[in-house]
Amino acid sequence: MSTAKEEVLALLSKLPDDCSLEDIQYYLYVIEKVRNGLEVADSQDSIPQEKVEQRFGKWLTGQHVTGRD
Repeated sequence: MSTAKEEVLALLSKLPDDCSLEDIQYYLYVIEKVRNGLEVADSQDSIPQEKVEQRFGKWLTGQHVTGRD
């Protein structure tokens, strides 16, 4: 696992030279939100991708019956 400083340096190396401080803040914000979301998904009961696709597939094709599943 890399340190926060290493992650920021890696991010900076990927951004264009003319990016603004707001751009950098935005990307750091997004990275933090995604990381937090992944941690929550790992630590709590989350629905596997396959199950979500199965449920949405039924709903989108009209095969879903409200209250049953």
